[in-house]
Amino acid sequence: MNLKSFIRDIPDFPKAGVIFRDITPLMANAKAFKFAIREMAKPFKGMELSKVAAIESRGFFFGPSIAIELGCGFVPVRKEGKLPWKTDKKKYSLEYGEASIEIHKDAFSKGERVLLMDDVLATGGTIAAAASLIEKQGAIIEGIVFLLELDFLQGRKSINGECPVHSLMHY
Repeated sequence: MNLKSFIRDIPDFPKAGVIFRDITPLMANAKAFKFAIREMAKPFKGMELSKVAAIESRGFFFGPSIAIELGCGFVPVRKEGKLPWKTDKKKYSLEYGEASIEIHKDAFSKGERVLLMDDVLATGGTIAAAASLIEKQGAIIEGIVFLLELDFLQGRKSINGECPVHSLMHY
C-alpha cells in the first residue's frame, strides 16, 4: 500500500517555507491506518518487549495500537505539566527555543525492553530527549519507529545507540 498517497502536504504551515506533512487523511482511512500500525510493529515482532513509549501528541495516535499489536504495555511521553504524578523531566532544543518532556518516575523498571515511537522524525531533539528519560530509569531501548522521516533534517544523527530505527516513509 502506498501510504504517501494518504499524506497531505500543506505548504507554508506553520510558517512560510515549511511543508507540513498532514497525517490525518491516513488515520481517516481504516485500511491505511491499520496497515501503517502493522508495518510499524512488524520489524519488532518476536522481540521480548515490555512497553511501547510514544511521544505527545501525534505519537499517541499510533503508540497504543502498536503496543497492542506487540502485546505489551504503553507509556505516554508528555509535554511538561501534563502528567498527574511525580515525573522525570528532560529539556531539549527546538528550532525556535526550548521545550520539556516528562514521564512518570515509575514508568519503567530497570532492564525493561522498550520500543520508542513518534509520528515524525525531524531534527531528532524530541526523540533524543525521550530516549534519555527512558534510559535514566534503567530501561533498554530496543528499537525506535516513526511513521515518516524528514531525511533532509538529518534527525538520525541525534539518535544515540545501536538499536534499530525504522521509518515507514521518507521525505
